Amino acid sequence: MHYFLGIDVGTYSSKGVLTDESGKVVSRAVTHHGMENPEPGYYEQDADKVWWNDFCILSKILLQQSGVEPEKIACVGGSTLGADCLPVDKDGHPLRKAILYGIDARCVEEMEYLSQYYGTEKVKKLFGRPICSGDVSAKILWIKNHEPEVYRRTHKFLTGSSYLTFKLTGKYVIDTFLGMASFRPLYYPDGSIHKEMCKPICMPEQLAEGMPVTHICGTVTKQASKETGLKEGTPVITGTGDSAAEAISVGVLAPGDLMVQFGSSLFFYCCADRLIQDERVRGNPFLIPETYSVAAGTNNGGTLQKWYLEQLFSECLEREKTAGLNAYEEMMKGISEIAPGSDGLITLPYFAGERTPLNDPDARGMIVGLSLSHTKRHLYRSALEGIGYSVAQHIDIFRENGLPVKRIAAAGGGTKNAVWMQMVADIAGVSLETPKEDIGAAYGDALMAAIGVGFYQGFSDLRQVIQKKCIYKPDLERHELYKPFRKLFDELYRCNQEILHSLSKHNK
Repeated sequence: MHYFLGIDVGTYSSKGVLTDESGKVVSRAVTHHGMENPEPGYYEQDADKVWWNDFCILSKILLQQSGVEPEKIACVGGSTLGADCLPVDKDGHPLRKAILYGIDARCVEEMEYLSQYYGTEKVKKLFGRPICSGDVSAKILWIKNHEPEVYRRTHKFLTGSSYLTFKLTGKYVIDTFLGMASFRPLYYPDGSIHKEMCKPICMPEQLAEGMPVTHICGTVTKQASKETGLKEGTPVITGTGDSAAEAISVGVLAPGDLMVQFGSSLFFYCCADRLIQDERVRGNPFLIPETYSVAAGTNNGGTLQKWYLEQLFSECLEREKTAGLNAYEEMMKGISEIAPGSDGLITLPYFAGERTPLNDPDARGMIVGLSLSHTKRHLYRSALEGIGYSVAQHIDIFRENGLPVKRIAAAGGGTKNAVWMQMVADIAGVSLETPKEDIGAAYGDALMAAIGVGFYQGFSDLRQVIQKKCIYKPDLERHELYKPFRKLFDELYRCNQEILHSLSKHNK
């Protein structure tokens, strides 16, 4: 029997699995960590103390609790949160904490500079949308402008999955899909570096080599073997970002498949048969050969729920400490008894600015329609509905571009909240499915590792492996009740954009 190891490092936790030849998870483990917010709009993590430390911890736990001998691990796959910017020196040591994905909005000036440097038409051609806070090229330029000594010493600018692969194999590589999706315009689709486009940002030699996600890019080194418990010489695939790995884990394998990842933020991947150019979202070649993806992402999901828990429902946290009750489940009590539309309450959930479809880091949250009859549970339901309206906005965009979205393959920790999942299905008017194996991206990593060593012939084989757990069918009566609130939700941002931007200047 052969086994496959998959480990994913997320925003607040890291997860790992061992799967067998049938795709069954034989061992799973989770460890938690934090995210640093040194200034408003700045989000960072320590690559060694968080990313690599978590990988080593999980690898050892999985081997120990499963009893699987290291030599039976046929291949290893890894993924990490979003696309991050990590400068390392010639020995691969991080030169600063990693600047995280699109939630980090420090590079607004660099976004504006690059937009002017390329010009509107060329930005549209190179990016397919306005330059946004998720673009690593703008983060590299921020380091160049604000930390010149770090920039001078940088041997490679890596993202999270690249760093894990380097620590395992000593090789500097990046998934060709991730290179195109998040490092625009620095890579060609085949993974080669676009030297001309590097000029205002970095030197071509400061970038990792692009390779397909399932390519065996190297093997576990002697040092990595000591730190992880894996056998020296074990094959390692290139790996990718967490959202792409999670999309694979829930069965986004062919055009028309849509994943919504309910994590700290929300992320969307819709598989397409052609390149979609719409400035509200991101069109790219997908990691599955001969397909494309339409990607999108919000800044507000689990992070917003955590804010409500800490600020308005501290008693739920206390009951979790004293009675062992799940704080998030406690917070949901009574929510389903409130009518759709939260009795006339709408929340714009842009508490951390917003990525798609607004692409507006200066957007801010709004709670509109408050009356003396509303309770904090109305406030929380309204926030969950606001996130649901955002999901529906994205589905509309996909359909406007001719993509036949018929179901949502849901992933992430938010899928454990059945009331919320039904709420989203009702708002969007689309069936929502959750997978049997719900550990997410780590499972996708293990499945892709199995493809990497040829155990599965390709991604299409995974349709026989990935199984569904629940299907939430939309209640069409509730869907009709939500329609006027969805319309008001769309109008609120458009009507208040200037006010929100003015207020954001006082919250930097």
